[in-house]
Amino acid sequence: MSDLPQNLERRAKAAAEEGPLHPIRALSKAGVKSDWAYLAGFGSIALSLGAWIASRVNPTDDKAQADRWGIFVGHWAPTFFALGIALKQEERTRDN
Repeated sequence: MSDLPQNLERRAKAAAEEGPLHPIRALSKAGVKSDWAYLAGFGSIALSLGAWIASRVNPTDDKAQADRWGIFVGHWAPTFFALGIALKQEERTRDN
């Protein structure tokens, strides 16, 4: 059995000890990678597009609700990309 959960828990506790004023540093020390945030951003775009297409395919569904869901999910993408940029800067700072 992998000891990944224990490692993540240990890293999260170590990051939390540094204080609440550095959330990006805490995420980085907990093992969250900038690449993951970028992938989540692209996944959000794909999910948003998929929700929009699905709202157009089935005429019996509530199109307005499906469109709102697509817009809601689409709003996550900039947040994930911003987190990716911040995490990338933290990774570079840590590596230097």
